[in-house]
Amino acid sequence: MAKAIALFSGGKDSALALFKASMRHDIVALASIMPATHESYMFHKPSQLLLEKQAEALSLPLYVRESKAVKEKELLDLLALLKELKEKYRADVLVAGGLASSYQGKRLKAIADKLGMALELPIWNYSARKLWQELLDNSFEVIITKISCEGLPLELLGKILQADDVKNIFALAEKHGFRPDFEGGEAETAVLYMPLFNKRLRVSASIVRESENVGWLEINGVKTMEVNKF
Repeated sequence: MAKAIALFSGGKDSALALFKASMRHDIVALASIMPATHESYMFHKPSQLLLEKQAEALSLPLYVRESKAVKEKELLDLLALLKELKEKYRADVLVAGGLASSYQGKRLKAIADKLGMALELPIWNYSARKLWQELLDNSFEVIITKISCEGLPLELLGKILQADDVKNIFALAEKHGFRPDFEGGEAETAVLYMPLFNKRLRVSASIVRESENVGWLEINGVKTMEVNKF
């Protein structure tokens, strides 16, 4: 198995990509860029507390680099981080959770090429239905951590999404015209359980409502549970 570094934000896309890549590669480390604001063109801004607990549940080392989230310059932060990790772990593969963004895909490919790494995007060009079906079929526990579009009710924030919730999201997406995979930035997610986790995670959080259509979770605590407990 080739050694791989996985870009990991803790959201559904990077988690599913990690899960699928782990079947073919030896994942040796998680790499994450922590942008200073939510306005990054490349990266989500996850809860660092939750991100650290996710890495612990995966039993993988996590390397986080802060970035000022300046367009294009944030790529230099990623390049520097990956250069260090490639040398440290002698990794040959870079795994990322890109779905359809050519902006992200081209830039990740350029970075991988510069480092002499193969870029693997396991869920590239997935339809929204295929994405959610694989998440549900593999017992991923996904919550929405931020909503920023018309049509998605803020009541969904923090709720572990079940099949009926996903069905409702698709219905709302058709009605209001947003992407149900959230690839357009309509929402951000976090994974509280996936098959590679050695424990389940639960968060305590308050909901910040900026407007009728914009809100997010302010995560202030993360607790762990045994995998066989709900």
